[in-house]
Amino acid sequence: MRVGVFIEETWSFFHEIFDELKKNNEVTLFERRDISVPFFQSRVTELVNRRDLINFLSSNDVAFFEWASELLAHATQLPKSCGIVTRLHRYEMYHWVDQINWEVVDKIILVSQAKKREFIGRFPAHASKVVVIPEAVSLNKFRPREKAFNGDIGTLCDLTPRKRIYDLILAFSELNRLHDGFRLHIGGGKHPRFADYYEALLRLVSELGIEDKVIFYGRVNDPQDWYSNIDIFVSNSYSEGLQVSPLEAIASGCYCVSHGWDGANELFSEENIFYSERELIERILGFSDSSADQQKGMIEKLGCIVREKFDLDKTKVQIRQLVEEVGANGARSR
Repeated sequence: MRVGVFIEETWSFFHEIFDELKKNNEVTLFERRDISVPFFQSRVTELVNRRDLINFLSSNDVAFFEWASELLAHATQLPKSCGIVTRLHRYEMYHWVDQINWEVVDKIILVSQAKKREFIGRFPAHASKVVVIPEAVSLNKFRPREKAFNGDIGTLCDLTPRKRIYDLILAFSELNRLHDGFRLHIGGGKHPRFADYYEALLRLVSELGIEDKVIFYGRVNDPQDWYSNIDIFVSNSYSEGLQVSPLEAIASGCYCVSHGWDGANELFSEENIFYSERELIERILGFSDSSADQQKGMIEKLGCIVREKFDLDKTKVQIRQLVEEVGANGARSR
């Protein structure tokens, strides 16, 4: 089967899926061209890419869009010539979904039940096209490592306001006032659109006088090794699709607690979810005050959920099978 793949945003969640698609199919990757001409460059480039897009779609049985964003918006304004499957994570819901002609999309993969409810609430006519296949983690890459509890709290994400790292630092400062012996590890680089937020984080740590207890790592290129430093991972966002870093942390043997963003309960039990600063501190102290055997049991409980529901070896096959099903139906209908 001929599968055309479209991806212009990050490949962070797609490498293993791309390799899975290539197992049984002839897979090609769409690439936009930038035409160098002396005049009307943008118009010429637009026309050339439109022609390339038409030719690419018509030469494949099915097109898979890893992000439901700009390329999908362009493709769905063209006459339909092949099956179309897209995966909708989170940011597209607030930037692109209203620019897409969902009539010509055959299947829409949502990464959580919460995002499914949100999508269907906005586009009820396309509810039958929606399939939930959650974000997942490679259990071969992220493996649990036993570590004696040492008071190491961590978070790993882009340092943007949505991730609420500023609030996490404030909560950590209060935790540190109540109970000494904790450290906060912050992985993730400065985001180009939120340089002021990054500077505010540094200033806050300095003003609170906790520079010796808060470590900024910048971009983390080896997360498997980074998680081995962490006892308790904290997800503090106010909005997520289904955040991948807590899955990685749990698979690596960390305990994990999460702010109650919509969909957090698909991964976490009630005892792992918090809303207020007080509740976050209670969750952290509750784990740290538990015996080693109790801590091991709490970590294993989370690990069982990840192994059962969020194993990338399973979800990548589900995605491939769905893409092949749409491609086969499209080929029969031609």
